[in-house]
Amino acid sequence: MKGDKELAGTLRGFDDYVNMVLDDVTEYSFTAQGVKKTHLDSILLNGNNISILVPGGDPEEATQPATSAAETEKSS
Repeated sequence: MKGDKELAGTLRGFDDYVNMVLDDVTEYSFTAQGVKKTHLDSILLNGNNISILVPGGDPEEATQPATSAAETEKSS
């Protein structure tokens, strides 16, 4: 999403404008104090607020800082 929030949930439906209905949603808010998690039963998300959609995967992985290939090789 735009801003400092990410949502992870089960996609139940969408339309031509990429408006989405998500169930069993976890909202991740990123602040200077850390990551705040909020659980929502369902949400209607306006497509104008979506900047990227990543299907599948573990939601916990999505909240981890990205590492470059060089950093990954150094840790091996």
